[in-house]
Amino acid sequence: MTPPKAPDPQDGTSPSAALSCADAPTITTIKRRADFLRAARADKQGTKSMLVQGRIRAPGEPVIRLGFTCSKKVGNAVARNRAKRRLRAAAREVVAELGRPGWDYVLIGKRDVTAERPYDALKSDLAYALHQLHGRAE
Repeated sequence: MTPPKAPDPQDGTSPSAALSCADAPTITTIKRRADFLRAARADKQGTKSMLVQGRIRAPGEPVIRLGFTCSKKVGNAVARNRAKRRLRAAAREVVAELGRPGWDYVLIGKRDVTAERPYDALKSDLAYALHQLHGRAE
């Protein structure tokens, strides 16, 4: 992987805006079981391809936390990991735009659907779930 380009004073080019998003919230991963259990007691929104659990952790905190899980119902380890990879990729794009700082989100994969659903539909399912969770929280 090559590092991003620095501005070239001769031709006036600068790095792309995606590389310099200073106002974007920080996204971290939930790793502790206690945090997953707190999210499980919070509000939930189901979609065709996933279940999204969301809770307000600390209003005003600049960090969004994400967790991903798939039960053994989803399939063997290969199927579970594929489903989680797809969830992570969709969350990277959607939560960066629609997620709210100070929230925890846990995305739970569904059997035979999460790994097979078209990627654009997976992203729209996540956007719908976030919209519903945020609407009920207000």
